[in-house]
Amino acid sequence: MEDQSQNEDIAGQAVQLHGHRELQVRRCETRGLDNIAPLSLSSDDLQPNEKSSTQGYNMRAVVFDSFGGPLRVAQVADPVVEDDGVVIEVKASGICRSDWHGWLGHDPDIAAFPHVPGHELAGVVEETGKSVTGWKRGDRVTLPFVCGCGTCPECLSGNHQVCDRQFQPGFTGWGSFAQYVAIRYADANLVRLPEEIGFVTAASLGCRFSTSYRALVAQGQVAADQWVAVHGCGGVGLSAIMIAHALAARVIAVDIDAGVLELATSLGATATIDARENADVPGSIRHITGGGADVSIDALGSVATCTNSILCLRKRGRHIQVGLLAGDDHLPRLPMHQVIARELQLYGSHGMQACRYGEMLAMIVSGKLSPAALIGKTIPLDDAPREIEGMSEFGNVGITVIDRF
Repeated sequence: MEDQSQNEDIAGQAVQLHGHRELQVRRCETRGLDNIAPLSLSSDDLQPNEKSSTQGYNMRAVVFDSFGGPLRVAQVADPVVEDDGVVIEVKASGICRSDWHGWLGHDPDIAAFPHVPGHELAGVVEETGKSVTGWKRGDRVTLPFVCGCGTCPECLSGNHQVCDRQFQPGFTGWGSFAQYVAIRYADANLVRLPEEIGFVTAASLGCRFSTSYRALVAQGQVAADQWVAVHGCGGVGLSAIMIAHALAARVIAVDIDAGVLELATSLGATATIDARENADVPGSIRHITGGGADVSIDALGSVATCTNSILCLRKRGRHIQVGLLAGDDHLPRLPMHQVIARELQLYGSHGMQACRYGEMLAMIVSGKLSPAALIGKTIPLDDAPREIEGMSEFGNVGITVIDRF
């Protein structure tokens, strides 16, 4: 899927960075941003700031003051635009399991309180910093959850998703469970939204969908007729099933919820496995595929799903780790003897750089991908605390998006 000539016109228009230059899908050029340091926050950020475009405690946001502590909606100061950044009026923000991990203290990038979570967003540019050249007030935008600085060695190589000085809304800085959010490195990271894509759909792309897309296309190099196993059918897993199906791969979905597996089938899964009723998931996958999956994704993040993903592969197959392993699972014991004996390949996938969004957006506009089908419900901001807390129970089907602030 690296070359899709029929989509180049749409893709070239979908992502405009660095002074409105149109970028082709395969190019990841950067613009110099000098002397950039990571953004740090303190409790003083609850206080009005004289640089803010609208003074006072005007913005509503979800806030927590300690890991695992109460989540609440509070009035806080509006964000301040950085010279290299923008302030975005948030129109929609997805609630992701990574937000739950952050709230519980599983992410070391959250280093100060109070904190505002949220990293999957779409909205309208409200204010631009003085060094921003490619964007103006009123532009409809989204962005990847990892914002690269544009100048470090990784960014210069086109790999903004592993930037040495990355900014992540909701983690290294305050996030998008709020009426407004400040974003760093705007020229290197904002993505212009085609008119055909609404804010709610766009808000589902920034973490789960784009990470799954890059995991399959760039890391997994999935090709037509290959077998892809997806372990865990939450937002990441369902996205991966849809994308793999669009790439003409054959997909096996693994989960413990019959309702989720029905949804996986409707999104293109060739076969499903209920892990509650199957004591040998890898063996079943090898049987279905006649030797093992070509590509397998742990979309959940546990010792069981990671191990099953590795063991279900055919020789020289590719395992991709997307789900976060946290708590007691953060240093898992894995079947490395099989990795060696079968020459398996293990990859991670940490989001997708903005300059690669064009091809994905083109597939959405053309109808080859339909991320709107993954959205389970939309909620107001006031319901977000309860929604995050409820993620401990794995009860939701599909993606939840905040669209009323």
